Amino acid sequence: MKKIISGVLVILFLAAAFAGWKLFGPTISPSHGDFIYIKTGETLEGLKDSLISKKYIGGDWWFAKALKIIGFDETKVKAGKYKVKKGMSLFNLVRMLKNGQQTPVNLVITKLRTKEDFAKKAGSMFECDSLQIINFLDNQDSMRQYGLDTNTVMAAVIPDTYTYFWNTTPQKIFQKLYDYSQKFWTEERRKKAADHGLNPVQAYTLASIIEEETNAKSDKPNIASVYLNRIEKGMPLQADPTIKFALKDFSIKRIYEKYLLVESPYNTYRNKGLPPGPVCTPSQETLDEVLNSPKTAYLYFVANADHPGTHVFTTNYADHMKYAKQYHQLLNRSDSITKAKQTGE
Repeated sequence: MKKIISGVLVILFLAAAFAGWKLFGPTISPSHGDFIYIKTGETLEGLKDSLISKKYIGGDWWFAKALKIIGFDETKVKAGKYKVKKGMSLFNLVRMLKNGQQTPVNLVITKLRTKEDFAKKAGSMFECDSLQIINFLDNQDSMRQYGLDTNTVMAAVIPDTYTYFWNTTPQKIFQKLYDYSQKFWTEERRKKAADHGLNPVQAYTLASIIEEETNAKSDKPNIASVYLNRIEKGMPLQADPTIKFALKDFSIKRIYEKYLLVESPYNTYRNKGLPPGPVCTPSQETLDEVLNSPKTAYLYFVANADHPGTHVFTTNYADHMKYAKQYHQLLNRSDSITKAKQTGE
């Protein structure tokens, strides 16, 4: 009898140990990716099937036991992106899903040129896709509540890193961007913009042009002064980046006469003043360079043939044309060399 009892106890112990291992042991291995993505509206049955198909769990029996122990309400499956760690227990996996302990998503904004670029980037990182995002950005009613429109919408996007959850909606994605932009535009920055005759959206738009014009930090304030002087005198900006934006061709290296004929409100050769919206997302540094730009008499600037990457600033057209001729000669020589290499001459 003692042997039987001992045998039963051993079996019970082994069964308990096995159950403990299945529920609390390191049985989960992310062999098919490190993350579980649960879509909004997913059912518990669908979640279970997904976990089995991706081999996070071997079947539904132990999964059901873990659900019961933790008290997982099958009507409250929480959408999101969840990190599965190697060696995680089934108990911890189910508890993580029950509590909605998502892994944050970092949306890093650097320089983007169009709202379509933004939608594509964000759509690759969130549950909502690029079409849902662009539909929100292109909705005048959606933008009106922010004091923006479909041209100025990107003025609310200040380059930085933004943290979200994977299942964040397009409206909430944009809301965080907008809230940050409002914090960026402090009373001091707004006053500096006003001193230049600009509101925040206009200052952002001007900075976007300068961001596309140069990487030379030392030149940015003077380029801003040129454009501000042109606006003040009622002269067209004649900003090449706006032509590229109007054509939606950012591979253009040289602006030829034929490009200046494009019918677009972004063509600043044919339309005076700032374009209706930004042509990229300028850095915070460039925004501050615009706000802190000095008062000068400059009306023209052109790339410096003697110091590539910088510009020559002038107050009159005759001097401007002299330096422009030097730069165009440099470009023509460069084009000739490139052509010769391509033809093998």
